[in-house]
Amino acid sequence: MIPTVRPSPPHRVVVIGGGFGGMQVVKRLRHAPVELTLIDQRNFHLFQPLTYQVATGALSPSDVTYPLRAMFGSAPNVRVMLAEVRGFDLGSRQVLLDAGSDGPSTIEYDTLVVAAGSSYAYFGHEEWREVAGEVKSLESAVSVRSRMLSAFERAEVATDRRNREADMTFVVVGGGPTGVEIAGQIGELARDTLASDFKNIHPDDVRILLVETAERVLSAFAESLATKASRSLEKLGVTPKVNRTVVDIDADGVSLKAPDGSTERVPARTVIWAAGVRASSLAGQLGEQAGADVDKAGRVTVEPDLTLAGHPEVIALGDMASVSDGSGGTLALPGLAPVAIQQGAYAARLIEHRLQGRSMGPFRYLNKGNLATIGRGRAVAELGPIRLSGPVAWTIWLGVHIWYLIGFQNRLVVMSRWSFSFLSRGRTQGSRIISSPVEEGRGALE
Repeated sequence: MIPTVRPSPPHRVVVIGGGFGGMQVVKRLRHAPVELTLIDQRNFHLFQPLTYQVATGALSPSDVTYPLRAMFGSAPNVRVMLAEVRGFDLGSRQVLLDAGSDGPSTIEYDTLVVAAGSSYAYFGHEEWREVAGEVKSLESAVSVRSRMLSAFERAEVATDRRNREADMTFVVVGGGPTGVEIAGQIGELARDTLASDFKNIHPDDVRILLVETAERVLSAFAESLATKASRSLEKLGVTPKVNRTVVDIDADGVSLKAPDGSTERVPARTVIWAAGVRASSLAGQLGEQAGADVDKAGRVTVEPDLTLAGHPEVIALGDMASVSDGSGGTLALPGLAPVAIQQGAYAARLIEHRLQGRSMGPFRYLNKGNLATIGRGRAVAELGPIRLSGPVAWTIWLGVHIWYLIGFQNRLVVMSRWSFSFLSRGRTQGSRIISSPVEEGRGALE
């Protein structure tokens, strides 16, 4: 009798997070001889670099999202699971899940890739989160949009001058690319789009403050580009408040501390937070179980090949990981989408090499440059030694974001919306809807 040869089960790869890093892993392994499971709390991929445009009414939520099942559902070796990850059992190689009453409580893996990202950190003041909206998630971006548009509506009917001024004051905390882009968009929204829509308020009444603790905005860029960006912001009505630290935020305003110790109180009903991030809590859980270091931003330290110390079957990447340089230090990697994309591609190659019994060198990040847009025709670009600003940099920014946007339909729609905005100096009506009830007295959307 000829003995029956049972085929070995496929290698099980579990990927946590449908962001840029996790998406790259699944995309590059969907034709490999592995069994892939993608787990996320949301059923869509969010193009985070453009969520601020949802918050400012330039784009609609559907323009910057793409369903995960539409992306990977046709791949026979990919399973998409909507669930919340509660933790890990690294010894048993299990992920602990909350998938609803009928869903599984655990899932086993041979290789685990954790790309759970990060959220904004409020520097120990979680109470500020209720009054200072952020744009890192789709839900919060829609909330910020409603807060901003509601502020204009309240100012239109306000009879008290102080209330109107507070409603017409917008404070953006954080002078990095996101903060600069939000502030510029608010300036365009007030001066171009809403100028003819209201009768009792004027665009010149709008006050936009961009608060930054450093000596200048866009500190990661060359000083010459940061100076040009500041000038462009000022032309849009934005006032950069550098060397200022936020010491208090409440429903009626913001308190700022100057280097000399003095404090300035700014009455404002709309505060947008774009300063500092903290890694997903899953990074801390990985560090605790593996005995790996976790830094002040909550990122777990991983080996040069992105694997967890003592657990080569676990890979952590993106905003939640700090990569060792192999000499006792860590690589200085920015918390940007290109880093997560390159790490995701590297992780997929690492898994393929291992299945083939081949080794692979450490992760190396190729810095392709920095981009930031301030408004229509205004942007700065740092591409190695090349420094650009104005329409040329803006065109590059447009091309890069269209290229990385997921889905042909989204690319086409976003391009058409940007073209409409450029030609008409306006925004589409559907993206200027206040979609939820406004909290009385504050205009915050909860």
